[in-house]
Amino acid sequence: MAQERVAPETTVTMQPATTPPIVNVPDSIIPNPLLLDAWEPDTAMSLAYQVFMRHPYFAFASTPVVIESRIKTFSGKELMFYTLIGYLLFFALLRQAFSKYFMDLFRLFFRTTIKQRQIREQLIQTPLPSLLFNAFFVLTTGFYINLLVHYYEVQPVDNYWLVFLYCCLGLSVIYAVKFLGLKISGWLFNMNEAANAYIFVVFLINKVIGIFLLPFIVLLSFTRGNAFTVALVLSWCGIGLLLLYRLLLTYVSVRNLIRFNLFHFLIYLLAFEVAPLLLVYKALLFFFR
Repeated sequence: MAQERVAPETTVTMQPATTPPIVNVPDSIIPNPLLLDAWEPDTAMSLAYQVFMRHPYFAFASTPVVIESRIKTFSGKELMFYTLIGYLLFFALLRQAFSKYFMDLFRLFFRTTIKQRQIREQLIQTPLPSLLFNAFFVLTTGFYINLLVHYYEVQPVDNYWLVFLYCCLGLSVIYAVKFLGLKISGWLFNMNEAANAYIFVVFLINKVIGIFLLPFIVLLSFTRGNAFTVALVLSWCGIGLLLLYRLLLTYVSVRNLIRFNLFHFLIYLLAFEVAPLLLVYKALLFFFR
């Protein structure tokens, strides 16, 4: 008989599974975050504010962090800048709305036409543009005088715009008195036509002075040093030439209406043009010294 073969028995050994090592990870949550130190509440302060002062998350009692901003802030002549922009817009509106009056004004000023009497009558018959250009003269000249007052540090008050208001009111009063005085004088001496011619020449030159000073007040407002000095001297020279031209036009206009001597005209100028300015200057020195 054949012998049966028996397969040898195999022994399987079960090894125990390896367990990962236990690592202690610290907890990121603060235990008892709302547990505050005991303190005696202050009855004069809000309880919520006291809690925030001692809370570890809010830390109201700590020094605040200062963050510097790179945004530039400017404080200076912004109001003056916008005022001058308003001046330019006002002049542009006058120039656009009353272009014919504007052209006739300078044609008569430079005496470039032989129809001077006709143009003069046309200008007299348009009171609205005349009034607006006179107002523009008061505003520009008042601003110019205000700049001079602050430049020479003789301002009566520290408020810049209050001095500007005083300058405009002073100019308005001076020329209102001048206008009424000439009207009354012409009526008393029966020389209304000569008085009207003189008034027309005075306010004609005033309108031109108001337009002439517009670029100079812009320069004097935003320049310093040599540029300021040059602009100031040029403005003085221009005003002086315009006033001399006014005297010449006045003499020619009135001379065609009435007979008078040049010596009498000079006496009139000293008595009614130069002397009042000296009195005003003396009064200003007395009150604001």
